[in-house]
Amino acid sequence: MKIDSFRNEYFFLSNFYEAPITYEGLTYQNNEAAFQAQKCADPKEREAFTRMNPSEAKRAGRRVQLRKDWEDIKISVMADIVMAKFSQNRKLAEKLLATGDACLEEGNDWGDRIWGTVNGQGANCLGRILMDTRENLKQKVIEIKA
Repeated sequence: MKIDSFRNEYFFLSNFYEAPITYEGLTYQNNEAAFQAQKCADPKEREAFTRMNPSEAKRAGRRVQLRKDWEDIKISVMADIVMAKFSQNRKLAEKLLATGDACLEEGNDWGDRIWGTVNGQGANCLGRILMDTRENLKQKVIEIKA
């Protein structure tokens, strides 16, 4: 099975889904805001993102002074933020686990071939991170039951 769109019943997989997460001492209203905040060279600038909706955060993230190591760390930062979302929100973790072994792919029509795919083409980094997160959560469930 393949889930190739993070809309409708699978919108919870999107970084635009409103679910509070605490990351590095700040609580954001969604993953997009948490992720965009980490781009800031000045950690004090990150606090403004705690009050932003996903669209505002994405726009603001385009205007910040990027930290020098951003390209090297952005994938691991996204992985940490996605794990925070699902480990801090039990109902979302249950929904992610309920996707079973489905391939998760953020198919989109806005041209993002890094985090997702366009017409099946792209790196699908977000989808891969979500599948890794799902596997990590499965292992935790197995450990709890053991």
